[in-house]
Amino acid sequence: MFQDVDEEYTPPMTHYAANLKSIQAAAQRIEGGVHRTPVLTSSALDTRAQRSLFLKCENFQKVGAFKMRGALNAVMSLGEEAARCGVVTHSSGNFAQAVALSARVRGIPAHIVMPENAPEVKRRAVLGYGARVIQCPATLPDRQRTADAVQAETGATFLHPYNQAEVIAGQGTVALELLEQVADLDAVIVPVGGGGLIGGIALALHELAPHVR
Repeated sequence: MFQDVDEEYTPPMTHYAANLKSIQAAAQRIEGGVHRTPVLTSSALDTRAQRSLFLKCENFQKVGAFKMRGALNAVMSLGEEAARCGVVTHSSGNFAQAVALSARVRGIPAHIVMPENAPEVKRRAVLGYGARVIQCPATLPDRQRTADAVQAETGATFLHPYNQAEVIAGQGTVALELLEQVADLDAVIVPVGGGGLIGGIALALHELAPHVR
């Protein structure tokens, strides 16, 4: 049946993994532990796009990726008892490095499950941050099974590379910086892998700048 047009409509409550409050809390939590990355411009790109483009350079972030934001927020959010047992994750590179470095910052153990085909340079970086590396076959089910086994062995807290509230909130801090660095944005374009980065950014923009596409 169609709803009576005179009847007041109340939209259903929507619960998200993160919100502006949790993203702002993440920004305070990771302040000093991550870089405030620059925004650069390119006249050549502006000419080709026929628009003014502003590039938020997360490639200059610690470990070379935005992943440091979410990993550090997740690690620093742990209670003292959980932190003593350390953290475990599975990743082929960037999140692995971010969790390893974040654990070193807090002074807790990190167990990183990496597929056998992970880049050697990234495996060495993880080891260089003091983490333990456990190799496994290069399939997602094998990665998760191995991480589950490590968690059962150590009692470590599992950190998901993107599907976790603290990680999403940490990635959303990109948007807080961008809005302070560039006035009058009308759209933000975000690369999508697992979705943690665009999720956090979209949630922040939804509350702070809902006109931004």
